[in-house]
Amino acid sequence: MAKPLSAAKMVEILRAEGLTVHEVRNWRTHNRNSKGPWGPVNGVMIHHTVTKGTEASVNICYNGYSGLPGPLCHGVIDKKGHVHLVGNGRANHAGLGDSDVLRAVINESKLPADNEADTDGNRHFYGFECVNLGDGRDPWPAAQKEAIEKVAAAICRHHGWSERSVIGHKEWQPGKVDPRGFTMDGMRRRIAGRLAGKAPGPAPAPKPTPPKPSYEPFPGSAFFHIGQKSPVITAMGRRLVAEGCGRYEVGPGPEWSEADRRSYAAWQHKLGYTGKDADGIPGRVSWAKLKVPNV
Repeated sequence: MAKPLSAAKMVEILRAEGLTVHEVRNWRTHNRNSKGPWGPVNGVMIHHTVTKGTEASVNICYNGYSGLPGPLCHGVIDKKGHVHLVGNGRANHAGLGDSDVLRAVINESKLPADNEADTDGNRHFYGFECVNLGDGRDPWPAAQKEAIEKVAAAICRHHGWSERSVIGHKEWQPGKVDPRGFTMDGMRRRIAGRLAGKAPGPAPAPKPTPPKPSYEPFPGSAFFHIGQKSPVITAMGRRLVAEGCGRYEVGPGPEWSEADRRSYAAWQHKLGYTGKDADGIPGRVSWAKLKVPNV
């Protein structure tokens, strides 16, 4: 038993598995929760749509039809292997099924024959409709079957389930034949292989390490005298202004001036220096704390 996935987590785990996911209209709040409970969830159920065409299939699974309102599943898997999410919560896809089958899914044991319809499956199963006519002749492209495998594996991996938590509608409700065109035992073997040997998508690229800031080395106190011109003095003045210590009427500029000295004295006072230690001529310690960027 498990707490149902949130809409955001569903999108996250499917994309992490390498799937192309489309969010259809208001799917995140589209459900049948007002008609019955949703959860705890115990497995994933696979269906075929008995329709053709992605748009038409997605629309009917979202909207439903007379007598069976949508959503008719949680996601539609098209023939290209794209997943179209149409519902989040209780969905009209499983109907009544066999309580012995549900027990086997919970225990992850061998499935019995489904010969009863006494248990609400809409409460307990995620449902995915796969675009296929279900006539035994409509092909199942490799990309679509791979997407079924990935969807089921992503959900099983999140909940800590094995492939035995994935069933077909035909294994749940007497009289159903879907999905028709491949065997569920074969699909479960594929899911088991993915769970055993494939990570859920590529590892994220490491975030680049930002370069460490580089500052101007202290040029020595003798550097700061009337007549000295340097872009270092301009950079220093800008830092003094940024620290709220600027005493400039114009500038700062590249030539050392009385305004630079007064501004630097204000910086020294800000650091707690007094008397001759706050004469406005940069010293090594106060310069290091000002952090003048390289020019």
